[in-house]
Amino acid sequence: MSRAATSEVKTRRILGVEIAVTDYERQLDLIDSMIDGRERGYFCHAAVGAVMNARRDPDVMAAINGATLTLPDGMPLVWALRSLGEDITQRVYGPDLMLATCEHSLATGARHFLYGGYDEGVTRALTGSLRERFPGLEVAGAHTPPFRPLRESERHDLVKQIDDTGADIVWVGTGSPRQELWMAEMRPHLRAAVLIGVGAAFDFHAGRVTQAPAWIGARGLEWLYRLYREPRRLGPRYLRDNPAFVIAFGRQWLRERS
Repeated sequence: MSRAATSEVKTRRILGVEIAVTDYERQLDLIDSMIDGRERGYFCHAAVGAVMNARRDPDVMAAINGATLTLPDGMPLVWALRSLGEDITQRVYGPDLMLATCEHSLATGARHFLYGGYDEGVTRALTGSLRERFPGLEVAGAHTPPFRPLRESERHDLVKQIDDTGADIVWVGTGSPRQELWMAEMRPHLRAAVLIGVGAAFDFHAGRVTQAPAWIGARGLEWLYRLYREPRRLGPRYLRDNPAFVIAFGRQWLRERS
């Protein structure tokens, strides 16, 4: 990882997870510096669900805290940082970072690999969407993994597939905590400078799932919008994690502010 660059980014621990106090501009600069210096690392995006996954599973906590940086993907994390006195104005939202990085790479020439997607149709749609939105974008390859752990032979073939494309950035869209565990496991084996976990960005940009309007996300209500769209899948998760986060962080806030 780029130690000099990351040392300039402050982090703050929220329920055991080190969250970066940063913004899009600094993140793009860090990605550039890692690619230019061929310094390898990976980035996680943390919303409430990812933080609570980490609290339940030590392996997930280790994977997230082993990242170059973990970025505040959800507004509740931004509010938590602000309440602890941190100067942060915005979240670094995975789907938006993906678009900003793709646009930025038209000038830098960075090559992208897409790993994830609900099925191969979604991954193809995402590839087409990004190329249409950013003419000249170097999407060097894509792979849709099965919904199970990879066998050793599959991991070996996948490493070769990604390395052979010469990708600089690997976008990982398999959802939390699968993507964090995958990046931690695969980081030592891949030549690409940067791995970035972006969760639902694949579904959003491929058109499979409707993304919440920006004003909803800015007010921290994206979870409510997604719950309305997918109540059976997301309802149990949100009803479990959101109240638990509020209670646990409230205790942390009282300890630190006292």
